[in-house]
Amino acid sequence: MFDIQLIIREKERVLAAMRKRNFADINLVDKALELHEKRRRLITEAETLRAEQNRRSKEMPQVTKNGPPEEKRALQEELKVLAEKVKSFQPLVRAIEEELAAVLLAIPNMLPDDAPEGGEDNAVFIKEWGKKPDFSFAPREHDDLCMRLFDFARGATLAGSRFAVLWGPLATLERALISFMLDIHTRERGYTEVLPPFLVNRATMTATGQLPKFEEDLFRTNDDLFLIPTAEVPLTNLHRGEILSEEMLPLAYCAYTPCFRREAGNYGKDTKGYIRQHQFNKIELVKFTRPEDSETELLKLLDDAEEILRRLGLPYRVVRLAAQDQGFSSAKTYDIEVWLPGQGRYREISSCSTFTDYQARRGDIRFKRKGAKATEFVHTLNGSGLAVGRTLIAILENYQRADGSVTIPPALRPYTGGWEKIEPT
Repeated sequence: MFDIQLIIREKERVLAAMRKRNFADINLVDKALELHEKRRRLITEAETLRAEQNRRSKEMPQVTKNGPPEEKRALQEELKVLAEKVKSFQPLVRAIEEELAAVLLAIPNMLPDDAPEGGEDNAVFIKEWGKKPDFSFAPREHDDLCMRLFDFARGATLAGSRFAVLWGPLATLERALISFMLDIHTRERGYTEVLPPFLVNRATMTATGQLPKFEEDLFRTNDDLFLIPTAEVPLTNLHRGEILSEEMLPLAYCAYTPCFRREAGNYGKDTKGYIRQHQFNKIELVKFTRPEDSETELLKLLDDAEEILRRLGLPYRVVRLAAQDQGFSSAKTYDIEVWLPGQGRYREISSCSTFTDYQARRGDIRFKRKGAKATEFVHTLNGSGLAVGRTLIAILENYQRADGSVTIPPALRPYTGGWEKIEPT
């Protein structure tokens, strides 16, 4: 949820950030200020009436003792009217507060002043790692390499378009990648593994920013539960409504979950192969930090995600997203893009973001510093560590051979029962 006090203090800076995002409804800022002022006036008016009510109530003992009966009755009637007027303000204030909350939920997170201008084509190159494979043949795309092991026809029969069944070696390889990633993050990188629910309620989705903006992209049950689009959602909400001690921070969690997305806004985009499915597996990394540690922990999280690609020997690059390509809740995002030789291009395999205190405000996640009386909002961060299906695709395309077989990266072989390659299909 956006901080109304930030709008009050720095309205023009907030508007500049929204314009930088190319966010259409900048009138929400003035609407928020209008509702905030209306709420303030109502509260002031109610407090004035309550003060008058209290003042007149204090006169009652004296009137009862010394005044005529009609004066007592008149005062009683006056106090009754004052009480009803004071009470009448409660639903008015509550209605305005609900409307204000809805407006603040619709405003995207603040961007730092150094956020790059522009959209997808304006991402800022940060670094590149690894050597692209040099083939003596024309590299093939993943679904052409293992076309009999990617079963999109049966996936459509079972569930519909953009679902897949993986057979034999590919199913094993996907499971191996999940275990490999979790082991690196928990045994070497200090994350605590969590197995959260895959269905969550509306409050949980709202706290991380999926609702209300992205409801059309979500799968929802009849009793208003949502299939998670990413483990970021349940992991970030693990501490919703809690006050953490400073000594607990930073907290670092990781989880394997299937993820479910309609992606209504991406209809017809990347529908070929295993790239953009309605159900996919992912390892998610989530951190809770003090505000002053947010940037440092983001870079650590980014390196944690990169480490998986380094261990697998997959070439990649890192870019910082430009303002118009930033997620609604994110303040700053680095994308990791893996090289796919079959497609001849880099493709996103992880987004690592800091949300500053935006999600913490929506979920009321605070911490208290040692010796302090007041609490502060934590900063939340997350990133994919990694998208499992896209990692599988990257292995197939980078480790393919002329005969159509695929070599298993050495780091992964202990997780595949010692297999060295997938035979051509």
